[in-house]
Amino acid sequence: MVDADQTFVIVGAGLAGAKAAETLRAEGFTGRVILIGDERDHPYERPPLSKGYLEGKAERDSVFTHERSWYAGADIELHLGQPVTALDRYAKTVQLGDGTVIRYDKLLLATGSEPRRLDVPGTDLAGVHHLRRLAHADRLRNVLAALGRDNGHLVIAGAGWIGLEVAAAARGYGAEVTVVEAEPTPLHQVIGPEVGQIFTELHASHGVRFHFGARLTEITGQDGMVLAARTDDGEEHPAHDVLAAIGAAPRTALAEAAGLEMADRARGGGIAVDASLRTSDPHIHAAGDVAAAAHPLLGARLRVEHWANALNGGPAAARAMLGQDVTYDRVPYFFSDQYDLGLEYSGWAPPGSYDEVIIRGDAGKREFIAFWLKDRRVLAGMNVNVWDVTETIQELIRGRRQHDPEALGDPSVPLDSLL
Repeated sequence: MVDADQTFVIVGAGLAGAKAAETLRAEGFTGRVILIGDERDHPYERPPLSKGYLEGKAERDSVFTHERSWYAGADIELHLGQPVTALDRYAKTVQLGDGTVIRYDKLLLATGSEPRRLDVPGTDLAGVHHLRRLAHADRLRNVLAALGRDNGHLVIAGAGWIGLEVAAAARGYGAEVTVVEAEPTPLHQVIGPEVGQIFTELHASHGVRFHFGARLTEITGQDGMVLAARTDDGEEHPAHDVLAAIGAAPRTALAEAAGLEMADRARGGGIAVDASLRTSDPHIHAAGDVAAAAHPLLGARLRVEHWANALNGGPAAARAMLGQDVTYDRVPYFFSDQYDLGLEYSGWAPPGSYDEVIIRGDAGKREFIAFWLKDRRVLAGMNVNVWDVTETIQELIRGRRQHDPEALGDPSVPLDSLL
């Protein structure tokens, strides 16, 4: 039982933090719940920032997790626009940027991640952008609309999910788009070359130009404005704006300064947590992008930067904070929308972990399921414009059974029959 006079503090007012606060109340916690965020906007979901909202198909208000009045109604204290500058584990306090000190009985760190910065000359120019926060999307949405009106050029550094989704949005506005990527295919480190090539063809068919095997070395400009982007192979690409989409880094500075155990940076970093999302301090949990969790099913420590992890990890951490027996073992999941292609990906198949990719369906028509296999066991599956199969794919992953690759790749064999 948790006493009503206890205080639970959540640092990070994103989706994970908001859902954790919601869960604490839903589970009957009657103590103080304090939710702290360094943005002035109340908690929102990030997928629309590179999808519907950025494309101009969704209104700004649609991104918020709850209406702002909901927090007062649930007796959740919001401290917005206030970074946490210090964590004292021994006094069990956090200090805000304005000097306010708040004591906690349990603490959840849901500080998320931040975009990696380009380390090249010219990044101080007005036309260089990142996309992580709502304010970024507000600005970029206007930029893409202007580029479309003026036949302007956008150069995107990085062909990951954010880079590709923004490329699709930019083409929707009519902007010219060039994507610079060091690897030979998009999403090379996520889905490998076999399926990555499909995304090359998708975007090329919509007018996106790719420049593979190269990195940006300089952004040139005049009077504070972008004129071009240069790459390490001597090429120069015309540009009016540049988007840095080269990944994200977990925001761990607060946890590191407090002496919490960290995960290996070479494997993605983050705050090391166990299967109940508890850190090396029993009074502190972590969830969302910043948490590197020991995954019981996959036998590895994973840090997952996707919507579903925040949506489900926040509530799992909240229940663990309440003393419930929690094992966070959900199969990693994400989704993406690009032009008329929609996909869902489940599982974990990093480079070198699989030995075969099976395509079930018609990749040419972009209606298929891809399976990544190791020793005939399904590590991951991605359904592209094929729906209502995610639960089955995740069961195939959980089952860890060996499968006949021909049966996996044969659309005439019901997927459910393989369970």
